[in-house]
This record gives sequence, structure tokens and C-alpha cells, in this order.
Amino acid sequence: ISDPAAQAAALLAGDVDAFPRVATRIVEQVKAVPRFVVLIGGSKAKTIVTINNKKKPFDDVRVRRAILAAIDRKAMIDGAADGFGVPIGSFYTPGSLGYVDTTGINPYDPEKAKKLLSEAGVTTPLEVSLKLPPPAYARQGGEVLAAELAKVGIVAKIENIEWAQWLSQVFAPGGPHNYDLTIVSHVEPFDLVKWTEPDYYFGYNSEAFNALYKQIVTTSDEAGRAKLLGDAQRMLATDAAAGFLYQPQWPTVVSKKLKGVWKEVPQFENDFSTWAWE
Repeated sequence: ISDPAAQAAALLAGDVDAFPRVATRIVEQVKAVPRFVVLIGGSKAKTIVTINNKKKPFDDVRVRRAILAAIDRKAMIDGAADGFGVPIGSFYTPGSLGYVDTTGINPYDPEKAKKLLSEAGVTTPLEVSLKLPPPAYARQGGEVLAAELAKVGIVAKIENIEWAQWLSQVFAPGGPHNYDLTIVSHVEPFDLVKWTEPDYYFGYNSEAFNALYKQIVTTSDEAGRAKLLGDAQRMLATDAAAGFLYQPQWPTVVSKKLKGVWKEVPQFENDFSTWAWE
């Protein structure tokens, strides 16, 4: 059931006892129903503003940092996810091995954003394309992002496209990567390796990061690996490799009579073997 109104109707009618990843906009409505409990769990997803690192002027780190300085993460979480998100500053989620808080590396600072654009020799207004796939978080987040970028002299031309177009124009391996900015949530639990692939749609290419990642995957000591993972997070944040926004929090509505439902979502599956009715 993808429609939020239909989700609410099914829950309120008693047709559904559990609804993992329910639409965030109906949480307050069903929370008021005594027979339900709402579980708010974390995820391994990273919602980001992807920046085409290969394309001018985004190949200049000052321009990428300007974009990040223009972004108010709290406003993005409120606008794109109805407040259900935890700010992140790199391509890594809280609760994972070696996580460090990097949100302070590129904080919200519109005046700094304007200064960085000037230092990079960018003439404003700078027009950029913002291609958005269908999910509500992308479409709603895109509106917030465009408004924030406008405050620093960046005019984002929103293009709402379907997944097939997004895959062919933006994401496709070896494809044209014909975009400036996009918003998408990467749901794989450990995908730092993507930043070592220069032909991936990020367009990021750093010999220093590649060497660091090689150390990560060849280090068996957990403490040593955790430190290296922290270094990798800081490097991506310092390079402003993308606009790292938030870790989505996924609400689950459950009947109080149903026990054993996962709160956290480490992977896209529901382990029914743990579920039982009282």
C-alpha cells in the first residue's frame, strides 16, 4: 500500500496489524489510536544531494563547499522527511562501526557560501539543474533545497523525472551523467567503496581516498578499522564530495498485541520468525 491515505485507512479499519516503513505523514494520526504503538528506528540509508564532481564548476571544491554551506540540514529533514531523520556530515550512518559526527565540517552558513562562490570566481546567479526522482523525500526536499540555494545566488532549475529517466540520465554506469545536482537516498549498508569508482555517477576521484579505502578493507583489527573509517568520513566531508543530509528514520506502526517486530532496519526485510501475538 503506497498511498498514505490508504495506509491510514487500512490501519484504522483493523485490516493491518503491522506496517513497517509507514508514511511519515500519517504517524501522528495513528499514534493517537490506543491499540497501536509507533516504533521509530534508524536505518543504514544516507539521503544526500549528489553533486556531479566531474562537471564544471563543481570540480572546484570551493563551489561544492558553498553548496553545502547553503544547506540547512534541519530544514531539509523537516521538509523532506517530516522531521524523521538524523543529520549526517558524510556518507556513513550513526551506529555503524567507526562512525564520527562530521556535521561540523560543513555547517549551515549562507554568508560563507556566498564568499566561497566569489573566491571560486563564480558569477551569480549561477543556474544549475536539479533532477529529482519520484519519491516524496526527493521532490519535497528539492523544493527546500532550491529555496536555500537561491539565498546564496544559485538558481536550481527543478526537473521532476521518472525513475527510468533518472537511471538513464543521472545514474547509469557508463552513461552520460547528465545532471548537476540530484537528491536520492542510498540504502546499501556499507557502500563507501562507491567513492573509489571514478566512473560512478558521483564523479568523485581521489587517490588519497582510494588508498585509505584499501587500508580499511585490508585491516582486520576492529579498533584500527574503526579509526580508518573515521578518517574516510572526514575526508569525504572535507572534500564536500556530496551534500550529506540525513539518516532516514523509518517509523513502524504495530498492534500492541504483536511482539517481536524489529525497531531498527539493518536491511530490507522483515523477520517474521520473531513475530508473535499475545
